[in-house]
Amino acid sequence: MPTLKTSVTELPESRVRVDAEVPAEEVERRLQQAARKLGGQLRIPGFRKGKVPPPVVMRRLGREAVFDEALRSSLSEWYIDAIDTAGIAPIGEPDINFSEDVPGQGEPLAFSIEIGVRPTAKLGEYKGLEVGRREPTVADADVDAELDRLRDRVATLDTVERPAQKGDFVVLDYLGKVDGEPFPGGEGRDQLIELGSGRLIEGFEDQVAGASAGDAVTVNVTFPQDYVPELSGKDATFDVTVSEVKSKRLPELDDDFAAEASEFDTVDELREDIASRLRHQDEHAVEREFEQAVLEAAANEAVVELPDKLVHARAHEMLEQTFSALARQGIGKDTYLKIAGKDEEELAHEAEPEAAAALRREAVLAAVVEAEHIAPSDEELLEALTPAAERDGADPAELMERLRKGGRLEELRQDVATTQAAELLVREASPISVEQAKARQKLWTPGKDEAEAAPAGSPGSSSKLWTPGS
Repeated sequence: MPTLKTSVTELPESRVRVDAEVPAEEVERRLQQAARKLGGQLRIPGFRKGKVPPPVVMRRLGREAVFDEALRSSLSEWYIDAIDTAGIAPIGEPDINFSEDVPGQGEPLAFSIEIGVRPTAKLGEYKGLEVGRREPTVADADVDAELDRLRDRVATLDTVERPAQKGDFVVLDYLGKVDGEPFPGGEGRDQLIELGSGRLIEGFEDQVAGASAGDAVTVNVTFPQDYVPELSGKDATFDVTVSEVKSKRLPELDDDFAAEASEFDTVDELREDIASRLRHQDEHAVEREFEQAVLEAAANEAVVELPDKLVHARAHEMLEQTFSALARQGIGKDTYLKIAGKDEEELAHEAEPEAAAALRREAVLAAVVEAEHIAPSDEELLEALTPAAERDGADPAELMERLRKGGRLEELRQDVATTQAAELLVREASPISVEQAKARQKLWTPGKDEAEAAPAGSPGSSSKLWTPGS
């Protein structure tokens, strides 16, 4: 990837303009690539298909047409290179401007990018912050719930001679019709359905409840608006025949159950194992909560200007990340918007508080990296890459070399530096009990008039205390 020449001009409201220049030799190389691609689509007498030389393509189509193709195929790479070379953290959609003149032979290409960037933070106190930290807990009710789930997994189904009720399972055949005609996928045989599970179309299970083995039931439902297009919003009738009603029988909570369902001989041993696992999970949860509370404390001590447009742009980025994650689960954006009953702008506005908090944390961590001169070594980068490399069955050193050749190593270095900054804040924080934090917060809470407080660090000034989620 070529290295572009860039210069950065700061603009108001956390925006910058990046003036970039693509070297003449890179422009010419991309023009030649575009000409070869276009030549593969041309039929010119005297040349085999796909073998038209670039100079001939240039003469035939014109330099401007070939340049347009080169720009379409190269712009994303040039944009990334310009942003990386300028060393900025972009936020939101860029405004890219090019000269109207197509660069001639041996001339570079100049363009500019205007875009929002991560705001800067003026750090306040960020070391030695007193932050509330709760103790890991495991409630008896949580252990009971785990035992109930385990009993449910090994439960048996007994056929009963009575009408079906919520919580029962029924074996049934069904045939669905829309406007009196069967539809694809609307027929099932010997289907086992749990009444009350909510897995079927709304109203279906309720109308089967009360039926006994051998009963025929007519079920009327309306397909949801976000269902498959052919059935979306349509009324349907299902002819249902119940062949069996089954009741779930949970095993007794005794030592026999413990021995059958686990590696333990007694219920007490099983309970202790469950409690130990839940305690371990909660310890991790406490660590995450404490880290978030420390970051929030440091962010609230800092001064960070957050323009509304920047916050809204980050909210849109977060929304796009949500759409991408849902798409990987098979849920399209349009489907999600229908379920939410809102458009993208409404959802983005709702995400603005979270976006503002994220921007504030990122700005503070970047400022800590600079203040503490955090610069991860190559050995630390290798250590950070090791888990991902092991998952992929790759060598960390080879993965690091690929990142270096692809120009992505500095991005990794910045990520690791940010992680180390967060670790420093947590390491330097002073955990206190949640009760202490709450008691002291009555003396000081975020948003009080700072003019009434003594300067930080002066005699008689009080520490500012934070609790998880405050």
